[in-house]
Amino acid sequence: MPLYLSKFSYTPETWARMIGNPEDRRTAARAYIESVGGKLHGFWYAFGRHDGCTLWEAPDNVSMAAVALAITGGGALSSLETTVLLTVEETMDALRKAENVRYEAPGTQRPPAQ
Repeated sequence: MPLYLSKFSYTPETWARMIGNPEDRRTAARAYIESVGGKLHGFWYAFGRHDGCTLWEAPDNVSMAAVALAITGGGALSSLETTVLLTVEETMDALRKAENVRYEAPGTQRPPAQ
C-alpha cells in the first residue's frame, strides 16, 4: 500500500481548545485512516512552518484524499499538505521509464510548416 506524509497546522482556536482540554489526537487520526482500510504509522508535533506531521498508509490515492478532505472539512486545521511517498524501487522504475520520455523544453519546438 502507498505511504503518505501529511504536514498540518491547527487554527489558533483549535490550539486554544486543546490547551483547555488536552487530547491525544493519534487516536482520532488512527480511526480516520482505518475507516478506509489504511494504517497510521506515526504522528508527531513539530516546531516551525507546520504544527505536526503524520505518516499514513492507504489502499490508494482516492482513499487518502477522502481522509484528507474529511479532516480539512472539519475546520480544525489551517493547512494540510499531503505528499505521496515512493519506495526506492518505485523510484528506480521511474528512472528507467524516464529514459523513454522525450521531453522538450517550452519554446524549443518548431512551429508546424505551413
